[in-house]
Amino acid sequence: QVQFVESGGGLVQPGGSLRLSCAASGFLFSYSTMSWYRQAPGKERELVAFISSSGGSTNYADSVKGRFTISRDNSKNTVYLRMNSLKPEDTAVYYCNGYDPGRGAPYYRSSWGQGTQVTVSS
Repeated sequence: QVQFVESGGGLVQPGGSLRLSCAASGFLFSYSTMSWYRQAPGKERELVAFISSSGGSTNYADSVKGRFTISRDNSKNTVYLRMNSLKPEDTAVYYCNGYDPGRGAPYYRSSWGQGTQVTVSS
């Protein structure tokens, strides 16, 4: 059974930082491209970043490029998202999932975790 457990969100002031974690299970994590998505109130879920199975290649949405860093630890089946210089428009629930680069879509579309809330506000 595929599972994702996200953590690390919270309330932070503009310009602040957070590090999100996502523990994954139920599939071969070390062979999987992984991703972070986010969903703001009233908006569709959007891709934030993805990372190759080895961690050697990363990609970011233009809105977060230069501020966010995705990384992974295959020994812990965990993917991370370091977020710096946070802006109010980064406020959203953040989710992780596998990623299919060929389709440009989440790999386990029926297995989303509960997400972690990030709120950027003064």
